[in-house]
Amino acid sequence: MTKTELYAEVLRRLSEQMPPDDTELEYGSPFQLLVAVVLSAQCTDKRVNIVTKPLFEKYPTAHDMAHASEAEILNYISSVSYPNSKASYLKHLSQMLVSDYGGQVPATMEDLTRLPGVGRKTANVILAIIFKEAALAVDTHVFRVSHRLGLVPQRCTTPLAVELELKRHIDQSMVAQSHFWLLYLGRYTCLARKPKCQSCSLTQLCKYYKQTNKTQNHDN
Repeated sequence: MTKTELYAEVLRRLSEQMPPDDTELEYGSPFQLLVAVVLSAQCTDKRVNIVTKPLFEKYPTAHDMAHASEAEILNYISSVSYPNSKASYLKHLSQMLVSDYGGQVPATMEDLTRLPGVGRKTANVILAIIFKEAALAVDTHVFRVSHRLGLVPQRCTTPLAVELELKRHIDQSMVAQSHFWLLYLGRYTCLARKPKCQSCSLTQLCKYYKQTNKTQNHDN
């Protein structure tokens, strides 16, 4: 099977199985999605949604959050990972949104990554969901799944390298959605420690599965 055929078949199968929702994070505006994505770093979406409901009731806009103290923000987000750092990020990114962008979330990678706590992965999520761009965020799930399926070569050792390799082979119209397909596959089926290969429809295509089975058969 050629690389083109592999990509086509993987994406076809995922498109038929994965939920249509773009993200499991709950938000009511571009600013709220930005906040939620920043909070989701090394934290579950479920936990973030619990935290952001009262947070957004108190501080629904960048203007509101910019006037809050870090301690006040921390009081709402203390149960997420790295709460002190994230409280600082939220305070200062809100201030920058107000001072530099009129309280609105900017629409370019360059501007988004100027914001405190916003890296390329977070920026790509915003670009894909809010601005409907062909952006592909590579988190730990997408990184792992891409390698296991054999979509990217071993030389792709960084999230950026994986992102660029995936975008070389995925049609522009499917780039943003493919991120979520790979993400959900990694989050619920292709787990880091104990992948649920028995319930995955991609085993016939999967490099990792073939190698694992070959090793097990050889040991037996």
